Amino acid sequence: MPLYMTEFSYTPEAWARLAKHPQDRAAAFGELLQRAGGKLVSFYYSYGARDGVAIFEVADENVAYGVTVAALTPGHLREIRTIRLFTTDETMEVLRTAGALPYQAPSPTPPFGAVGPG
Repeated sequence: MPLYMTEFSYTPEAWARLAKHPQDRAAAFGELLQRAGGKLVSFYYSYGARDGVAIFEVADENVAYGVTVAALTPGHLREIRTIRLFTTDETMEVLRTAGALPYQAPSPTPPFGAVGPG
């Protein structure tokens, strides 16, 4: 199954509730993933731009998107970003595909005052 990474940040209200009544949010997110047919791989808290990160497996992008929307609906998150992660083997296949598809960059900018096609 594909891997996804979700970066998240809580609202100040959510932090206040968690400080008063600590909860294992990794367990809650893991249960959500199980209901979607997926699996939580890892869950970490951090400081900086985001409050934490979860890495998980689900069947495809539609399920990942659904899990993301479901996680947002209670209103305790102020920000969430989910991206697809690729293994080294998957990336090697992407690179082989890219190498077989030559693509030309845009032409250089014409000199000042030159008239383009038209």
